[in-house]
Amino acid sequence: MSRNEAVVALNAVSYEHSANKPILIDTSFSIRTGSKLTLMGQNGAGKSTLFGLITGEYTPDEGRVNIVHGTSVAVSQQVIPREDLEISMRAFFEKRFSEKIYDIDPRIDSILEVVNLAPKDKEIAKTFKDRLVGSFSGGQQARLLLASALIQKPDVLLLDEPTNNLDTEGIEHLTNFLKSYKKTVIVISHDADFLNSFTQGVLYLNTQTRNIEQYTGNYNDVLKDISARVEKEKRKNAQLSKEIQANKDKANFFANKGGQMRMVAKRMRDKVELAEENKVDVRKEDKTIREFTIPAQENTPLNILELTSFTVIRDHKPKTVPCKLSLKRGSHLQMIGPNGIGKTTLLESLAAGDAEGESIAKGVKVGYYRQDFSNLDFDQTVFDCLMDAMDEKIQQNMRALAAGFLLDGEIMKTKIGSLSEGQKGLVAFARLKIIEPGLLILDEPTNHINFRHIPVIAKALDEFKGAMIIVSHVDDFVDQIHIDDVLDLGKKK
Repeated sequence: MSRNEAVVALNAVSYEHSANKPILIDTSFSIRTGSKLTLMGQNGAGKSTLFGLITGEYTPDEGRVNIVHGTSVAVSQQVIPREDLEISMRAFFEKRFSEKIYDIDPRIDSILEVVNLAPKDKEIAKTFKDRLVGSFSGGQQARLLLASALIQKPDVLLLDEPTNNLDTEGIEHLTNFLKSYKKTVIVISHDADFLNSFTQGVLYLNTQTRNIEQYTGNYNDVLKDISARVEKEKRKNAQLSKEIQANKDKANFFANKGGQMRMVAKRMRDKVELAEENKVDVRKEDKTIREFTIPAQENTPLNILELTSFTVIRDHKPKTVPCKLSLKRGSHLQMIGPNGIGKTTLLESLAAGDAEGESIAKGVKVGYYRQDFSNLDFDQTVFDCLMDAMDEKIQQNMRALAAGFLLDGEIMKTKIGSLSEGQKGLVAFARLKIIEPGLLILDEPTNHINFRHIPVIAKALDEFKGAMIIVSHVDDFVDQIHIDDVLDLGKKK
């Protein structure tokens, strides 16, 4: 197939998830063979749905999705489906194929080498494929998701937030792989450095027009282009607003004069209508969440948490490590370490108050941002989730708070499980603001979050007056937050 040939093309495609919730309207674009593209758009815009249209998971309401005959497509999803967490790794890979694969074990061994997840210990390797998927860390699950797509040897590889939960080594490994990958790749990600290292163009899902815009250049080039366009639109609107007001004033003045002056007034009103029509709707997807604070619990003691030991996973075996850690009110701790070392497991135990060697002050409220959002009730609506978190259940106050996180309209009636991962993240932050914790625990809080919201979130965390423990692989994000101490789980002691 020629590199100039379109391997995927959408022709006048329209698609709605449900009535009055359009994702695409009369959308046409094509993807050339061998392209390496970024798919951008606001949280909840429908980026993952577009992937579903390309894979055939969804069928267009109108139009056609054309894929060159014989082309194979595979997608690496944002998260592992909850039902797949309870099956073995082998079964997880077997589900990627419609027919039984008799040499599945050697295929898995080979692909685990590619994603840098193969165990080096021969004894561990014997039972490695029998491990439940849910027993792997978030970073290891991210590698499994990538491997589950690569094992299919696709002509078109779709990656949905592939760097989420990956440590620095994992991101570097993935970047080098994609640079050398010869086939077509489309990536959804908010990691600018990662995207700029290999992508050549951008597909932008505009939530106003419900159409795809195509740009040439890297991620930063497109952000500058869009920002410049928005500023131009704002300036044009400001000028038109001045003209509209001036013509309204003239129309009112001449209308009161009577006689021939009424015709002049009519012409002024015609100019007002024309100017109104020429106004441009500035991109709604460029909205950012409002600046916010997470109030700390009142009357929290000075000493909030003591930790005398913790457990890590080394060579796939648990090991208890002694430590002397005191977390005081206003103190911010960053926890670091490679994927699989046990960061998430330790955070879960600290949040539950049952970690080995942990002592937490009596009465301290814990606010926990889980990377998989499993502490949210997926069957609840956003409205009910936030109302339940409030001590004083005043609907007006809750709605005002939620609107600051772009959670309004139909979103409030939507079940948590039906939200995009990014929208779940915004619900989680809104809930933390309501809870007012004394101890804030955050596990990869930038995963899935639109890049425009991240500086706002960083500022809120930087200003948090309670105690905080944070895990994040995004250095630029952490650099915006004051960190008082670092706990390195990977450090040999």
